[in-house]
Amino acid sequence: MRTRCLIFTLGLCCVASLAAPTQIVLGTSSVEPQPVPRKLHGRFLHITDIHPDPFYEPGASRASACHRPNLKDNSPAGYYGAPYGWCDSPFSLTNFTLDFLDEHWTSEIDFVIWTGDNARHDNDHDMPRTLDEIYDLNRAVAKKMEHVFLRKGIPVVPSLGNNDISPHDRLSAGPNKIFEEFSSIWSAFIPPTSSASFNQGGYFSTEIIPDAVAAISVNTLYFYTKNHAVKGCRYADPKDPGNIHLDWLEEQLEGFRSRQMQVWITGHVPPSEAKYFPECYYRFVELNLRFQDTILGNLYGHLNVDHFSFLDADDIDMSLKTSLKGTLFKTLIADFSEIPEPLEETHYDNYAVVNINAAIVPNPYIPSFRIFTYNTTGLSGFVEDIGSDPYLQTTKATQRRRALNHEQVRAFKKPKCERKKSRNTWRCQFHKPWHTDSESPSRRNSLWSPLGFAQFYMPRLAEFDQTHDPEFELEYTTFPLSSLHPDEEAQNITNHQYVIPLRLLPEELRQPGAVESEYTPYELNDLTIPSWLDLATRLTKDKELRSRFKEFMYMGGAEE
Repeated sequence: MRTRCLIFTLGLCCVASLAAPTQIVLGTSSVEPQPVPRKLHGRFLHITDIHPDPFYEPGASRASACHRPNLKDNSPAGYYGAPYGWCDSPFSLTNFTLDFLDEHWTSEIDFVIWTGDNARHDNDHDMPRTLDEIYDLNRAVAKKMEHVFLRKGIPVVPSLGNNDISPHDRLSAGPNKIFEEFSSIWSAFIPPTSSASFNQGGYFSTEIIPDAVAAISVNTLYFYTKNHAVKGCRYADPKDPGNIHLDWLEEQLEGFRSRQMQVWITGHVPPSEAKYFPECYYRFVELNLRFQDTILGNLYGHLNVDHFSFLDADDIDMSLKTSLKGTLFKTLIADFSEIPEPLEETHYDNYAVVNINAAIVPNPYIPSFRIFTYNTTGLSGFVEDIGSDPYLQTTKATQRRRALNHEQVRAFKKPKCERKKSRNTWRCQFHKPWHTDSESPSRRNSLWSPLGFAQFYMPRLAEFDQTHDPEFELEYTTFPLSSLHPDEEAQNITNHQYVIPLRLLPEELRQPGAVESEYTPYELNDLTIPSWLDLATRLTKDKELRSRFKEFMYMGGAEE
């Protein structure tokens, strides 16, 4: 075993590993400018599943996880990655991606949601991962994130991924050595007020816009069915780490709601009946619906497939049975087809939205990241001053008044709760009032509501090499075409805030006047719950739109 040194200009880190990497390690500059007061832009970045691989070899065989050559391989690994395969990210790709974001987006965003998996997969039996390697890769990516974002005053919210630990998927109750190590690796991202919860269970909360918007980073491994080190949130086991985590989540939501703040919930493994232990899933769904007036949405990675889903009150109704319907795409369309119509009569209180982003790693598709835009209308000044902004204070006062009149106790059908076997389950314990409000930002376009997102990707990954620089391109956006440019009333405003900066749009969209575009298939006015439900029902009826949705999910790759 040879010793290799990963040299950063911010420090020196030596690790023992199986081979020396052939590419430049995630690098940073030694010049660290001090953060300046931040102006609110109304945008944020969601990036996930970077999976850097220090042993990636350009020209290597894909069958070897791109670690060793094979002259018989007709499609060897490219310099910037191997699309639609099972190889992880070369440092050339991870460096380019973060440098691209530094150059083009750090002047345009307010915070970063970063949802885990910053080490390579354990997919090469001849080159098994070590815990030290996992820590070193996470430390390298964290340093790069600090350099790109934190030095400019942009908060970063990380989450623990199932491949950020060893053995992967398996995580026992804390405190433990893993949380201790990540407390050090992420010390710049985790506020001191959250150090206790992170050391306890790998989860934390942080105010990304002080006194206004928070992010809660959940440790989804405590809910994940593949984690055999936990018991799955059984009601009879209050000390199960999943139950302790959800108790903490409830306290966090209560606290932020009492301050009229809005919250993004972020994590690695997205919530679903297929991925979460049943009892964990039921508790998680109930909390999302009970605090619908406080939660803006859910953001996850892990699956590397661009899609959305719903947390539905039917999921915790014991009178209903659910079943999986096949591939992810088929399951989603089947779920969407069960949404009651007409939508005007739909009980929006019964839904929460989950957004799952595509990955940076080209495994099994191609690199991608997402920029969300959200409503900041009425606010002025810098981020640091938002808490005292008169418009925000007026909005909070209105929310306080409405909160007194918008609580309801849900009466679920619980015929099985009379049985001894079912009595001590979580679905028989949900009696607390739900906090729902048709005027909340998750339901109606208002301050802090998500308005839309732009998905960027690298469709020509295989074409790029040392002499041909890679490019990220707009794949699609959820916005209406008409919203990409100011209307007649706003054209004379000097500082008009474009939902997507013009310089980052395809040339055909940089000038107003286009009447149709392949880049704007969904035409959503915002990303509130009613808008997502409208899109879901349209996907069940419009074959062409459904085809585009599937194309975006798999980016031209195979359906899984």
